[in-house]
Amino acid sequence: MDSEKIRREIIDMLHAMNRCWTEGWHEEEFRQYIHPEAVAIVPTTPGRLEGREAYVAGWREFAQATVVHEWKETGHKVQIYAGGKCAVVTNFFTITFGMGPVKQTMQGRDMYFLVKEGRKWLVAADQFSPEPPQGATG
Repeated sequence: MDSEKIRREIIDMLHAMNRCWTEGWHEEEFRQYIHPEAVAIVPTTPGRLEGREAYVAGWREFAQATVVHEWKETGHKVQIYAGGKCAVVTNFFTITFGMGPVKQTMQGRDMYFLVKEGRKWLVAADQFSPEPPQGATG
């Protein structure tokens, strides 16, 4: 198993998936990255988004209500499991977007659980949250 090759493949996949909603809304391409039984926990929706349709609908709603001015992902950490069949990825992000007349910048963090089906990596679980303020303790 070439861990560095898998790591690069996964990061490239996440960049491509995120371009589907940060550079306009490209739904058919976006949904190809999402597992049919995906689940997401997001700070703006109670409970869980369950299944590909709910997951895609959540991102569609955001993408159609905003204009993304800048998206930056940093600090990717890829942990590979089950002989290269699944992975956990964490990273940080900064997004600047406009919603109506209001433009805002948010810093946050993502955590994905990916599974490899055939030759494709798919998002099976996703959780994102805003970055806590400096000095916050948990």
